[in-house]
Amino acid sequence: MTLTETVNADITVAMKAREQVRLSALRMLKSAITTRGIEKGHDLDDAEVLQVVASLVKQRRDSIDQFSKAGRTDLVERESAEITVLERYLPPAASAEEIEAAVAEAIAETGATTVKDMGKVMKAVPPKLAGKSADGRTINEVVRRRLGAS
Repeated sequence: MTLTETVNADITVAMKAREQVRLSALRMLKSAITTRGIEKGHDLDDAEVLQVVASLVKQRRDSIDQFSKAGRTDLVERESAEITVLERYLPPAASAEEIEAAVAEAIAETGATTVKDMGKVMKAVPPKLAGKSADGRTINEVVRRRLGAS
């Protein structure tokens, strides 16, 4: 069963269970998958669906930051609930130690010594974390810390 089929099946389950928050998040996900498929001109494979899910989670996190600053706790709670639903479709998150190890390996591989080499390192890290999800912002912070301290 593909990830898209899983989402469709979960929408049906959420409808029957009358879980409005979950249903709303899943419908939003299905809409984003459909839109991206139309943009690409073909049905998305699981890797592309994971990219869509990751981008939606990132959008929700950014919204939470903005809503927190504005004091809108009701919207923060709604976005947090949507993240919980969406994260179910992402691979397990990489631990801080795994990210540190991948960054160290990428720095050694690319021969990076200064912050100017950051782009090379940022490109080399994701393949080392294959099968795990990692926030780009977290990776960026680790790379900056490592290259700034060198």
